[in-house]
Amino acid sequence: MDILIGLLLICSFIGMVIFCIKGHNLMVGFFIMATIWTVLPIIGHLISPNDVFAGMTINDMLKTVYQTAPEKYGASLMNIFLGAFFGRILLDTGIASTIIRKSVELGGDNPAIILAIVNLITGFIFTSMTGAGSVIAIAVIILPILFSIGIPKVIAFFSFTGSVAAGLFLNPINFAQYSAFFLNSSGGAEYSYSDYFPFGILAFLVMIVVVSIAAMIYLRFESLTYAWAATKESKIVDAPGISLITPFLPVVGVIVLDLPVILCFILASLYALAVCGELNGGFREVCRTISRLFTEGVKDTSSLVAFWITLAMFNDAAFFAAPYFEKIIGGIIPTAPLALCLLFGVLAPLTWFKGPLSLIGSGAALLAVVSQTTNYPTTFLYPLFASVLIGMAHFDITISWNAWGLSFNRINAIDYMKVSLVPGISVALILEIANFLLNSPV
Repeated sequence: MDILIGLLLICSFIGMVIFCIKGHNLMVGFFIMATIWTVLPIIGHLISPNDVFAGMTINDMLKTVYQTAPEKYGASLMNIFLGAFFGRILLDTGIASTIIRKSVELGGDNPAIILAIVNLITGFIFTSMTGAGSVIAIAVIILPILFSIGIPKVIAFFSFTGSVAAGLFLNPINFAQYSAFFLNSSGGAEYSYSDYFPFGILAFLVMIVVVSIAAMIYLRFESLTYAWAATKESKIVDAPGISLITPFLPVVGVIVLDLPVILCFILASLYALAVCGELNGGFREVCRTISRLFTEGVKDTSSLVAFWITLAMFNDAAFFAAPYFEKIIGGIIPTAPLALCLLFGVLAPLTWFKGPLSLIGSGAALLAVVSQTTNYPTTFLYPLFASVLIGMAHFDITISWNAWGLSFNRINAIDYMKVSLVPGISVALILEIANFLLNSPV
């Protein structure tokens, strides 16, 4: 009976892969999977009692998945909301656009140097900004500038998306989002942003360097095209120089001063508003400004809340499904840390189209199996998955801002995938090897 239940669970896993590849709603998909992965183990346990669930009633199993699991994410959601509020301030005050314009001025007339500087600055900006709206808002500033100095569209867009991914390696908001997948794989030990930060710094640097070198190599084989003259904004907001350190304040506060993430976002937000003159009005006006920006920030992340509720259900349902997966594929997945790291690096393109290595897709099911069969700590598993999730999967054309960018800028999707493939695999392999050397549990 255990083998039959395991086979049915594997079929549901395959169904989830197909569901993700076809672009269906992930929130709905995770809810369906959570239900399947709860009901089938309940049936299996009733027919053939499983020692893993000893002492648990059917009501206990249902409560674990549909009540206790969603309640786990209260603190993490607050991090998301405050981070989105901070990102909205960077956009509305003109701080982000001012940083970009000044960084371009440093590059002079050399397209390769401008590209490298813009990559670095974009990466720094996205250490504190996140979300499709923020990426698109920055893209409409950066891409016309890169196009206007002759950089071919596909190279400029590849370079931009790679630098965004570099920033996400260090982004506390994204860390909170992705680490939520690992709540059941840490053996009760807390895995904090400070614990992850050294690997995040390494990943940021590797991503920036690999993407910049790849873009420069591509430029040597491509003629400058001057395809699109830079568009002038109808109203250019030039933020004061003292405000330009704002995007880096949350990370400094968390790592250097060991302050809480939420407090860092609040203090950095108030600093930005103060130096940009947004707190000079009356008390009521200041309150309205802060309320408006927070509301807009929460709207930017509203769909993520529903996604997390169903993701929490799926994560806890995976506990009940894991014993049956072990019966079928427990001996197939390599358990040696080096083998796992090399396998993930080589198969990194399987993160595309929400494939089996992408946590934001069917990879969440794979994590459940890997964590149960290896029992490795989050200090190893998080970088294992993050290396491919950010280093490779953020070149996926099904990501909302990538889909927008390819369509809006009339870039051929196949050409974009071609220029992204080798750099993405290179980043993934370098980081997976680094993860083995730095975090191997054996």
